[in-house]
Amino acid sequence: MNEHETAHDRDAAHDRDGAQVSTGTTVEPGGAAEAAIPELVIISGMSGAGRSTAAKCLEDLGWFVVDNLPPALIPTMVELGARSQGNVARIAVVVDVRGRQFFDALRESLSDLESRGVTRRIVFLESSDDALVRRFESVRRPHPLQGDGRIVDGIAAERDLLRELRGDADLVIDTSSLNVHELRAKMDAQFAGDEEPELRATVMSFGYKYGLPVDADLVVDCRFIPNPHWVPELRPFTGLNPEVSGYVFSQPGAKEFLDRYTELLQLIATGYRREGKRYVTIAVGCTGGKHRSVAMSEKLAARLASEGVETVVVHRDMGRE
Repeated sequence: MNEHETAHDRDAAHDRDGAQVSTGTTVEPGGAAEAAIPELVIISGMSGAGRSTAAKCLEDLGWFVVDNLPPALIPTMVELGARSQGNVARIAVVVDVRGRQFFDALRESLSDLESRGVTRRIVFLESSDDALVRRFESVRRPHPLQGDGRIVDGIAAERDLLRELRGDADLVIDTSSLNVHELRAKMDAQFAGDEEPELRATVMSFGYKYGLPVDADLVVDCRFIPNPHWVPELRPFTGLNPEVSGYVFSQPGAKEFLDRYTELLQLIATGYRREGKRYVTIAVGCTGGKHRSVAMSEKLAARLASEGVETVVVHRDMGRE
């Protein structure tokens, strides 16, 4: 999705897909000890109004997110979370309503959760008819409820089915004029608490002669530093070797570059968090990806980690000849 779009178009394309689970946590249903009942958020609302964007925001905040889960299985998910020994403390479930029977199953599950004393919040995403029509037309997909009719017919049918659920919602967000960043900011304000959104960085060394990494957000060029390749006693080693690293950072401008670029990344990281970006890949390049870029990547990653950024280092071309 283009980050400047004002419509959450990917929901329209996603509404006909099957159930998906997107999480970095594994549920262990066989835990011996019972943990506290997990916190539960149910995300629903109009198709094309931004449900997937809202779910992705919660996932980035550490929630276990289940997309398109049948409503009858929501109590089961909560039970599994309670048996996970604290591994699944917060669950977000995305549900859509495609018919009266589906809606009745959701109401039944909510009643079941209430009888068990489970605290749940309902987030309802809505948008104007004009905005929804524009979003569906932009992705050239039919509305899931339009049948043989027009997009507006499907929107009207869905809005009628969701009327009662909207009335029960704890948080209603109108996304008619919101872009992706503004919706994420609203979700962060509700669910991030006082904690600053976490930023995760991948620092990747690479060799220019093998091509730029296609997933790089930022590219750093270390070819201004003299190449250890031309020092016979250093040539067989990599930038992980202390002697190679010492040689690199003894060269004019190397330490200054590291200091200045670290300061720049601090500024960029603040903007990324503000704009809702949670992941960044920093590609650090030299000619072959073996000496200078490796040494610089290690130092840069250490600096980022010291600033509280969760950092992973990858040396893409270090093993190549």
